[in-house]
Amino acid sequence: MQLGAFSVSLSVKDLEKSKAFYETLGFGVFAGSLENHYLIMKNGNALIGLFQGMFEQNILTFNPGWDESANTLKSFTDVRDIQKHLKQNGVALEREVESDSRGPASMVLYDPDGNTILIDQHI
Repeated sequence: MQLGAFSVSLSVKDLEKSKAFYETLGFGVFAGSLENHYLIMKNGNALIGLFQGMFEQNILTFNPGWDESANTLKSFTDVRDIQKHLKQNGVALEREVESDSRGPASMVLYDPDGNTILIDQHI
């Protein structure tokens, strides 16, 4: 099972201040905008999403079908197949994907410590 590109989505208080901090660590803006209250920042293969006012806690994010540069992968595990695998293994889901749907979809689950995991397929 391949989960796709991995990033940490951080809930930030001051987007411009966080942008400046992560730029000091060598990250550059990859996507998003200050006007839309989010930035995706990249340093090599590392991705960090900075989101102001969109959610309360930090989120582990996986993007099936994408690599870390948002390029479409030739082969990947569809989010519906990931969901089926998780449910067969007794993992509770907070938000599910319509099993008979196609294309972009997302689901949410929590790890044993309550950390939010978003599996967000864009293709």
